[in-house]
Amino acid sequence: MSQTESTAFQRARRPEQVEIRKQTILDAAEALLGEMPIAEISLRELSRRVGLSKTNVVRYFETREAVFLELLRRSQQAWLDTLERDLPPGRSAPHHAVCGAIAASLAQRPLLCELWSALATVLERNVSLESVRAFKLSNLEAQVRFAGLVSDRVPELGDDAARELAALCTVAVAGLWPFANPSPTVLAATEDPRLAGSRIDFATMLSRHLDLLVTGLLHRPTTSPTPPSRQ
Repeated sequence: MSQTESTAFQRARRPEQVEIRKQTILDAAEALLGEMPIAEISLRELSRRVGLSKTNVVRYFETREAVFLELLRRSQQAWLDTLERDLPPGRSAPHHAVCGAIAASLAQRPLLCELWSALATVLERNVSLESVRAFKLSNLEAQVRFAGLVSDRVPELGDDAARELAALCTVAVAGLWPFANPSPTVLAATEDPRLAGSRIDFATMLSRHLDLLVTGLLHRPTTSPTPPSRQ
């Protein structure tokens, strides 16, 4: 970015300009995540990639974690925008087919899975109350949207159980993704034939997890209350 471009960036005042600047910062964060783990990306590195000082970046996002929290929100919305076409069409689809389609679509979005896996341990640890509340409310809306897509295909699940499945899907992704994408040392260790069973195929394992969850929710006691979402 040239000095003239950088100055224009810093002096953005109108709402549409500010939004463009935010998206530029998010694009840079997404590009960095394709090159290194989130733990290695500092606000200084992100600022350097955008071509601004840290002070100017925090005019748009209060912390490094706030950047990635917003990137997670953006990635989640983009996933939901495409999920409807990825799911089996029509009502009363076999639930194993629905679960398989969800898992396959998430496997094609490593950025979203990576951010979900860092949500509780990293992204929510250095942000303001206002930022966390805004993200939680947006996430709640996304879960309702996701649940609606599922209940349209598996109507016997019902709205409450579909909402619970949506919340538990996040937990399943956050747990499985790091194990399915281990460090080079762990990957080399599992080349030992005796450890073949420890290798995890993300899409296959997530599909099975979701299928088991749906089966359990379909057979849950009707008098049992549905626990609230914790995401």
